[in-house]
Amino acid sequence: MTEPKYEIELFITDNRGETTREKIGEGEYILGRDASCTILFPADDASISRLHARLTVSRLAIILEDLDSESGTMVGGRIIHHKVLLHQDVIFIGAWTFQVMLPEVRKAVKSDILKLLSRRDVKAPALQDDLQKISAGTSALIAEIGKRIVGQQSVIRLVWATILARGHCLLIGVPGLAKTFMVTTFAETLGVNFSRIQFTPDLMPADILGSHVVQESATGRREFEFVQGPIFAQLILADEINRTPPKTQAALLEAMQERQVTIANKTFNLPRPFCVIASQNPIEQEGTYPLPEAQLDRFLLCVTLDYPDRRQEQEIVARTSVSQAPDIKQSLCYETILRFQEIVDRIVITDEAVTFATDLVRATRPLADNRLEMVRRLVDWGAGPRAGQSLIRVAKALAAMEGRPGISVEDVKEVALPVLRHRIGCNYRARAEQVTVDKLIQILVNHVEGKAS
Repeated sequence: MTEPKYEIELFITDNRGETTREKIGEGEYILGRDASCTILFPADDASISRLHARLTVSRLAIILEDLDSESGTMVGGRIIHHKVLLHQDVIFIGAWTFQVMLPEVRKAVKSDILKLLSRRDVKAPALQDDLQKISAGTSALIAEIGKRIVGQQSVIRLVWATILARGHCLLIGVPGLAKTFMVTTFAETLGVNFSRIQFTPDLMPADILGSHVVQESATGRREFEFVQGPIFAQLILADEINRTPPKTQAALLEAMQERQVTIANKTFNLPRPFCVIASQNPIEQEGTYPLPEAQLDRFLLCVTLDYPDRRQEQEIVARTSVSQAPDIKQSLCYETILRFQEIVDRIVITDEAVTFATDLVRATRPLADNRLEMVRRLVDWGAGPRAGQSLIRVAKALAAMEGRPGISVEDVKEVALPVLRHRIGCNYRARAEQVTVDKLIQILVNHVEGKAS
């Protein structure tokens, strides 16, 4: 009797969040863009090397080896050179992810060549059906987080919108408002790899990104090996980011903008989805380093947290005094998040919303042609073009969360404060006249709205 062949399953998520399921049998598989590869990636995918990695499948072990690729190979968020894979391990190669499933021995047919199709080769399902999934996923997520976080509903919605829009978020609030607890709860509910970085005055860039250390190999030869830092995760909490010097703050710039880090002339792609949520205490000035404007502009949103009302504070005290934090269940996974992000990209934008966003951003600049004398007098610098892009991106995320296929001017108005408040620099005259950035933005929203009508 012929013994059935051994096979494993790969759940493959491409760079747009589309997941396919493939079975491969025993043998050696080369992953890359070269035509000779047995697992072939799209030729135009620059995140994959021509010969990227080798996967060996046998009954004894499933082994993954990096073939000195340009962007590295990761398993479970850790950079590897040689790794024995276990059941449900997640492989990150460029912008692609593979989840390995090791079933029992069954009848299988080994694929000669597994060709990975790019997202444009896959027929997109109806947008309305996808929007219903996002709306249901959003409701489930907020309900789970609400088991631990009392109130702060608008903050939770904006953080989730940031993730859907592939952005980063800056949380500003006094101590004790559950900023850290909220982010850790998000990570647990979303089921993503999580790292917390506590920023201190003596923190160095290598403490975030990682560094090369000398290791002795099995043959007794000493070699440099890269030991990755906590930045190699899907959700990063940069706690009290303004407590570390600008040199260390700048270590996040490439990671936040390019979703990659460069160490010793080698570039490593970061896991996807990737989101940095930073916290900042607004009341302490001693021993702090204000974030440079270039760093602030990398944050899609700047969200301020306020004190809870009396009823909410009573509930907080009652909950935390009698029991531990309630258990929550994972409501989403990283594949679903990637899929949701792709759906948000397909949300329709209207000419009215784009015009309103553009006029609002331009109204923040103290230029000679600005008709608002208040802006020319109180503002040192206004928001750049990235602010307009951010207004539309977050508006699309909010529309998707509510199951709507298009955005409106109301969506742009709703996100004006968190998008613009960290991108406008008011001068001493504004402080003397007690005109805050938030108050100025509200004035500009009303001005642009009246101008449009």
